[in-house]
Amino acid sequence: MPTVSVIYFSGTGHTTKLAEAVQKGAASVPGVQTHLLAISGDDIVKGRYQNDAVLARLDASDAIIFGSPTYMGGPAGQFKVFADATAGKWFTGAWRDKVASGFTVSNSPSGDKFSTLQYFFTLAMQHGMVWVGLGEMPMQPNGVNQLGSFSGTMAQAGQEPTEVKPNAADKLTGELLGKRVAEYAVKLKK
Repeated sequence: MPTVSVIYFSGTGHTTKLAEAVQKGAASVPGVQTHLLAISGDDIVKGRYQNDAVLARLDASDAIIFGSPTYMGGPAGQFKVFADATAGKWFTGAWRDKVASGFTVSNSPSGDKFSTLQYFFTLAMQHGMVWVGLGEMPMQPNGVNQLGSFSGTMAQAGQEPTEVKPNAADKLTGELLGKRVAEYAVKLKK
């Protein structure tokens, strides 16, 4: 059974809502098991990410979808600390040939979210992973991919309550990303 894990950091809860949508999309693919893994500040000890259970779960996954809000033009520091802790996985090739993708949220329509997705892409490429983009045309009538991203899912949220943002269209875009990644994981598992 293919396993898709969504690993993310959320500062205000908006990225959590998008992560849940991504997981929902992945779980909609028959025969796929999913895990939603939050990066917690409690897992960062003296500036180093330390959660062997989460890293082991990712090792056992066929696909990993990275998520973080975009802060100051890149992923949140908490995500970066997690990414730095994967150097041992890089050294052993533990994530080689796993499927990868990513999603991000920020306040403005652009908000330099592309920089965050590029960071995830570079992280995945360093690990020898296979990147899967969104695969949805931009600005669809139902709001899917309203921000025009091809490399992953972008969503918009500022200080609004998590019941309001990300909006339904952005969450649907996240679901479609999760589904697409899961479908690729199934294909590669055969």
